[in-house]
Amino acid sequence: KYCLSLPAASHDVKWDVDDVYSVGGKMFAVACDNRGGGAQVSFKVDDDLFLQYTDREGFVPAPYLARAKWVLISDTRTVSANELKALLARSHHLVSMKLTRKARAAMGLE
Repeated sequence: KYCLSLPAASHDVKWDVDDVYSVGGKMFAVACDNRGGGAQVSFKVDDDLFLQYTDREGFVPAPYLARAKWVLISDTRTVSANELKALLARSHHLVSMKLTRKARAAMGLE
């Protein structure tokens, strides 16, 4: 719900099970249910903070996306709702800044 509240965000399901949230056609978060009852979510972090996050308990480099500085939280119950929202908003911002200025302006992100 929160991801869709971010400006110009869209949602679709990929790989039959993952909820993918995008801005301008580029993913900024991937979420799916965890077998343990929680949810897991992957998202982009600032390049210079990547190692700091991956050293933190509950955070690991995101499979297939770690080289792009994405992390995975294996159970979202291990972080506060406010922190998770801030991390997702930052991911949205980082990904949207990779879009062209024209694309950002067309989506109202400028």
